[in-house]
Amino acid sequence: MGGELSEVCYAVDERGRYVVAPSLGWEPKNIANSQAWQEVEQRALAALDRVRAGEASPLFFHMTRHQMSTPLLARYVGLFRWRVRRHLTPKGYAKMSPAHRQRYADLFEVSVDDLDRLPESVTLTPRY
Repeated sequence: MGGELSEVCYAVDERGRYVVAPSLGWEPKNIANSQAWQEVEQRALAALDRVRAGEASPLFFHMTRHQMSTPLLARYVGLFRWRVRRHLTPKGYAKMSPAHRQRYADLFEVSVDDLDRLPESVTLTPRY
């Protein structure tokens, strides 16, 4: 299928009944989805570069990779925005409590140790 996403469509069979029919979708939609995922991947790569340069914490990479904003991340982990913003800095991240680290790890479905680890590269695959 060449990297295209499939979707479920309904069609009428030879007896006139509605049946599920797999489809590769509409080509312009596939192109648009592919371009959108490339953009998300580029943002994640830029975030990775910022973390490696010491400008942001590993949390910033995870937040960007999961397409989250600071207010959204704060809401999900139940913290004030100012506190999350602090955790996005290397200094604030280093001082973060184990309980807060665990909240972030749980949210991103990684171990606390994996929260600190950064990938060599970023390849995102959409979840459908």
